[in-house]
Amino acid sequence: MELPPGEGSLLAYFPSSRRAEAAVAALKAAGFTEVQLDRVSRYGVVSDEEYDVAPGGLGVSLAGLVTYGGDLDRVPDPSARVLLGADPAASGMAAHDYGLAGGGAFLVTVVAPAEDIPRAAAIVKEHGGTV
Repeated sequence: MELPPGEGSLLAYFPSSRRAEAAVAALKAAGFTEVQLDRVSRYGVVSDEEYDVAPGGLGVSLAGLVTYGGDLDRVPDPSARVLLGADPAASGMAAHDYGLAGGGAFLVTVVAPAEDIPRAAAIVKEHGGTV
């Protein structure tokens, strides 16, 4: 994606969705309109609370509960499902922030005039984000 002249972007990572959501709210309150929150996953699956909640959830496997992919039945290759289950994140042996981009799984993206990006970065840092 190419930004128009005079536009800038900011990518910030957060360790929790609560901090990321607070930063998004603060950015919007400060007048930033192009703000997006995403969950980063190396598995290509999206967290689904209906599946990914251990007590009473519909997760079909341990890998589904711990790797944010309870819908592993959508992964057609049985070998891929085995690899997901063998990942250190599913074994309980994972190191802190194992495999997370930027040390956090929640990505906030801001697109704004280039001169406003430092102000956005300050807001992100106030909320515990890494720029």
